[in-house]
Amino acid sequence: MPVSSFAELARPLAVVANDAGAANIIFYGLENVVGPLRIWATGPAKAIAASCGTPCNVGSPEEALDGAAMLLSGTGWASNVEHDARMLARDRSIPSIAVLDHWVNYLERFRRDGHEVLPDRWWVTDAFAQAEAARHFPSERIDLLPNSYVSAQLARIAPVEAADSDVLLYILEPARSRWGTAMEGEFQALDYFVSKIDRLGLPADLTIRLRPHPSDPPGKYNAWMARQTGITLELDTAPDMAAALTAAKWVAGCESFGLALALDAGRTVFCTLTPNAPLCRLPHDRLIHLRAME
Repeated sequence: MPVSSFAELARPLAVVANDAGAANIIFYGLENVVGPLRIWATGPAKAIAASCGTPCNVGSPEEALDGAAMLLSGTGWASNVEHDARMLARDRSIPSIAVLDHWVNYLERFRRDGHEVLPDRWWVTDAFAQAEAARHFPSERIDLLPNSYVSAQLARIAPVEAADSDVLLYILEPARSRWGTAMEGEFQALDYFVSKIDRLGLPADLTIRLRPHPSDPPGKYNAWMARQTGITLELDTAPDMAAALTAAKWVAGCESFGLALALDAGRTVFCTLTPNAPLCRLPHDRLIHLRAME
């Protein structure tokens, strides 16, 4: 049966989340849902759950599934937490719903070491994701729901005209590939962006704020920043993406969900994927692609 809202989810509901993207959708969506909820969040999702008032209340994914009527999980493809929870739910004959939070790597999210574990239903939050999901999974098992996280963030992002300084926010993310070179892709993209910056019509007194990905270790970009000359760089310390975007007039990055949010917030957004990188998979047509300047 289709599920059109968080309130319709069977309970007791087990929730297992690790990556930030789906965790934002899940925990913002659960804010006004009455339990019983059995929450296991780890990695970036743990802080998101706590900030939304739905902190972990069980000690493991196994405990979350004990006595649960349904599993709701994220679909991070760089960890096994959510994948393993879906496998355990299947073994216990517990129906599961998986939240797709982006527009890429849909099949990889459900495969580990050649072993595929699919949920009973998939949740998406926009027409782009719905169309992409339907390329890989049965369309009758894909549900389109509102994105409470995006709505909440957009409500808090001030118009671009309100930004009181010339700030470009660079939203970082691990590329998880070297794109055929000896350097990690995210650093290639940074170098490429710096090499093109004079052609972007940006002000001379521009400040570039680097916003690390929630999975980035502390200090990951310190050495790169120290090597740069002729530009003003600083790490972004805003408490969330809404605050970070409010302070910025321009935004840059590779394929982060934050780029889509920035477009919705009326910012000028640059995609910094290099010519040797795969084509950008974000479906938004207002992105300015630096590689098109070659």
